[in-house]
Amino acid sequence: MTDSVLHEAVGNVSEIIKAEVFVHELPVRRVRRHGSGDVAGGVRNVFVRLEAACGATGWGEAAPWPVFTGTAEANFSALKHYLLPAILGGHAMEAPSLLADMDRRLVGHPEAKAAIDSALLDLAGQQLGAPAWMSLGGCYNRQLPLSVSLADPEVEADIDLVQRLLSEGVRIFKIKTGFLEHKDELIRLEQLVDAAGANSSVRVDYNQGLPCFDARRKLVDLDSFGFTFIEQPFAGRYLEQLAELRDHLKTPILADEAVFSLSDLHRTVGLRAADAISIKIMKCGGPRAGAQLAAAAEGAGLSTYGGDMFETAIAHAAGAHMICATKGFDLGCEFYHSTYHLERDLQSEPFWVKDGYVQVPDRPGLGIHVDEDRMRGEALASCVVN
Repeated sequence: MTDSVLHEAVGNVSEIIKAEVFVHELPVRRVRRHGSGDVAGGVRNVFVRLEAACGATGWGEAAPWPVFTGTAEANFSALKHYLLPAILGGHAMEAPSLLADMDRRLVGHPEAKAAIDSALLDLAGQQLGAPAWMSLGGCYNRQLPLSVSLADPEVEADIDLVQRLLSEGVRIFKIKTGFLEHKDELIRLEQLVDAAGANSSVRVDYNQGLPCFDARRKLVDLDSFGFTFIEQPFAGRYLEQLAELRDHLKTPILADEAVFSLSDLHRTVGLRAADAISIKIMKCGGPRAGAQLAAAAEGAGLSTYGGDMFETAIAHAAGAHMICATKGFDLGCEFYHSTYHLERDLQSEPFWVKDGYVQVPDRPGLGIHVDEDRMRGEALASCVVN
């Protein structure tokens, strides 16, 4: 559909006339330790609200991590000065064109672009009266197995969490590792595997915490555990070394920090460096880009995992709609921060976790209810773009 035909069909009422940006510091319940550093006290995220002439609104979230993707400050600036001005006057139903224009205007900043893509999906769904997964191709699976990560520096605290999660139906656990001496790490892993039980799927994630030179010596000790996968043992830029390591291990390798884009995936497949990839909308630039990655991974014979950053229900919802509409994602998803990690969310109702699954709704748009009073009243910074 050409621009003129689209504008004639939907009229001026669907035109995006206003955008708002909010920065929040979100307190967390406990310290989380990773191979790449601790997350403690709180996380700083950026939120986008789009408004159409008809009054419909759409929400999105950028959840950066400075050691991984970027900063809240950079995302706020990118949204305010470059990306949101590019979409004003456009329509949510022409999102692919708007997203392509953003890529031409600004390199990088995938979290900011993910926030806008999510908000466009939400806005289009509100205007059409349809869930966001309809705009992504329809429903493939609305019950997504939930994976919860274990990253407390105190192993007893994580054992208590595992017992709670088991009672609530969770059967997938990912152990964050790479921050202890290797012999102590093996003891911790054994304790958490025993706590999870034989009926759980357990995997480990080093978050790039190992040096390449002795990764093989350490990781061969993990083969006896029967983990579902080992995630990103060392820095993502060392793909050739990851391919060599994969040849010496029985446990499958999952690439996370190594794969942000389709070109990253192409190189990973060419080197036979991984058995699976983690797809995060904050890495690739949004749900639409994530769905493309998943399709390409499936075509290459790789499994996929629905990862996340330190997100609220807004970004969780966008990622969940992406997975709901996409074949693959056979390793589950980790949209647990809203339920188990944040002190409180910015949504006025609990996120959709029940009986160990994320239950994706069929409400219009992302299906979320943002507490706008808190969003505005508790923001560290905000701006209006119109």
